[in-house]
Amino acid sequence: MTFDLFLSSIKTKKQLEGLPAALKALWLDGAGDWEGAHSVAQDEHTRAAAAVHAYLHRKEGDLWNSRYWYKQAGRRPFEGTLQAEWESLVMEFLGASRQEVASSPSA
Repeated sequence: MTFDLFLSSIKTKKQLEGLPAALKALWLDGAGDWEGAHSVAQDEHTRAAAAVHAYLHRKEGDLWNSRYWYKQAGRRPFEGTLQAEWESLVMEFLGASRQEVASSPSA
């Protein structure tokens, strides 16, 4: 999947099927559903979800909580804009999804 397709699906409000939790949370946030995004991120126990959780709390303005989640994700706090962080996370996790598909036994 491409970044442009991901963005297009948000604009058309057609949620993509089979997204990993971190991408699903970013999709929901991109579509304006912070609460839904937060729910998905907090229910998943991966470093990717922790990174999204950190971004969401940063967006919310809860910097203490955000720093906690960056630590859980094994990352330093993002220093750019919220939009730049969102885009960076989407591109990172889209790349991870492509890599997982390419390395799966059925690929």
